[in-house]
Amino acid sequence: MRQQPKQPSNLTSTRRRFLQFSAAFASTVALGSCQRSILNDSSFSQSSSNDLLRIYTWADYSNEEVYQQFTEQTGIKIIADVYDSNETMLTKLLAGGGNQYSIIYPSDYMVKQMIELKLLTQIDHTRLQGLNQLLDKWKNPPYDPHNTHSIPVSWGTTGLIYNTEVLQSKPTDWEFLWREKQALSGRITLLDDVREVMGATLRSIGYSYNATNPKELEAAYQKLRELKPALASFESFGWEDSLVAGDLALCMTYSIIGNSLPTEHPHLKYVIPQSGTSVWTDTLVIPKTAPNLNAAYAWINFMLKPENAAFAVEKLMFATPNKAAFEQLPSELKENTNLYPTSETLAKYETIAPIGKAIDLYDEYWTELKSI
Repeated sequence: MRQQPKQPSNLTSTRRRFLQFSAAFASTVALGSCQRSILNDSSFSQSSSNDLLRIYTWADYSNEEVYQQFTEQTGIKIIADVYDSNETMLTKLLAGGGNQYSIIYPSDYMVKQMIELKLLTQIDHTRLQGLNQLLDKWKNPPYDPHNTHSIPVSWGTTGLIYNTEVLQSKPTDWEFLWREKQALSGRITLLDDVREVMGATLRSIGYSYNATNPKELEAAYQKLRELKPALASFESFGWEDSLVAGDLALCMTYSIIGNSLPTEHPHLKYVIPQSGTSVWTDTLVIPKTAPNLNAAYAWINFMLKPENAAFAVEKLMFATPNKAAFEQLPSELKENTNLYPTSETLAKYETIAPIGKAIDLYDEYWTELKSI
């Protein structure tokens, strides 16, 4: 079981980060009466059983302003429980702990795995409005052809965020971690995510983020062994205050944190490694055990509505796959290449894909690495 992340005291919510949230904490949005619409879903009724939507999501997607808009438009209250990794979410579902959720937010590669495990409802596209507004890349994604079981809601990259008051030179690639490991000893964190850490290391030595060749995986493991003594921790969340204060110098992170944290703390900078990285997509899915299908479709339609999607982008700093929503964004967001990399840059990136039985070797190396 992953160690529960520390809770920073003074930072706003971002992508895979626990603040006032934790995996055991529910954020409940309960709003007063107001004029409501149901997003044109005529099948929805205002019965008490349809007045609550439980969501299982990444911590920093839990935003009360976004939830408030949904409740005002639909009359449906939201309870959002949060998780720190796709694997944590899947483990809970397989153990029977996810029966209360009608919407879940798995990443692309996890969608494919959940389909194979027969955990997801096939989405009825006739109940959706605005699906045609998705950018072409997300209309027929390889992890879920024709969006049969999932609807993309956000995307981004994985990179490095650093404190410019601590680092005199700008890191431009993964190799910086190894080159500067002595100078930065004890002031570096990597994600607590086997696929991202192994993937970045594989990429740093010229291999695919999704390598399955045992010799390539061993090479990545040995390279990580070299770096391990310089690490402060493997930590996906909870490092932010230490980076802001300068106790940490450099952290591996997701772009949603990398883009949002510097808006509050300009001495922090996010960089996307030049040799390439992962590009992830997070999605909306309806589990087969969903207790409230009507509310689930209402939420998907809400997030497909361009003005709502654009509002969420500005609040949460993820990139949207919704073309109409993108067009509504202010120019400073549309032109931010850390948020929306150029097509030339994106060509270097890989999505994290299922790797079959090779995951056992990844996990073996990961266990050994963390025990050193």
